[in-house]
Amino acid sequence: MTRKLLILGAGGHGQVLADILLCASFNNPHTIPIGYVDDVEVIRGQSRLGLPVLGKLSDLEIIEHDEIITGIGNNVIRSELFRMMQARQEVFAKAIHPNAVIPAGVNICEGTVICAGVIVNIGSTIGANVILNTACSVDHHNQIKDHAHIAPRAHLEGDVIIGEGVFVGIGATILPQCSAGNGVL
Repeated sequence: MTRKLLILGAGGHGQVLADILLCASFNNPHTIPIGYVDDVEVIRGQSRLGLPVLGKLSDLEIIEHDEIITGIGNNVIRSELFRMMQARQEVFAKAIHPNAVIPAGVNICEGTVICAGVIVNIGSTIGANVILNTACSVDHHNQIKDHAHIAPRAHLEGDVIIGEGVFVGIGATILPQCSAGNGVL
């Protein structure tokens, strides 16, 4: 049985997400992206990476789907949308690029996006609705809380704690056993 997955947002991050899902569907043909919903009026009916923009967010009820995932890069907007969809009891997918390196036993929660080239090491926990962006690394025994975003080529050394909604910028390095409190940029 094929599960239909709908991407919330057709902007830049939504398209990166679509690419991850399309690449992953070669290995897992049971879940396929069917398109986007986006509230930007002028793109409705257009296509991004071969997937149609099917409607706006309020059309979610009339678009047949099994799972959703949030394709919004902004932490605040992404977390608000995630909570709104949780309240609607939507089922969240995970998107993990096939070129990511993730050992067995790493806990990855619902709605999380893991891009190409990401490395996550043993003992780490990745919260819900997190973005691990292109080629970032999360070393051993890290805790990344919900709605965080680790930007491209950022590196977290061992035993790091990243709070809810934290944004770690491109190329940043977090030293071992350091923490970033909720909402920190």
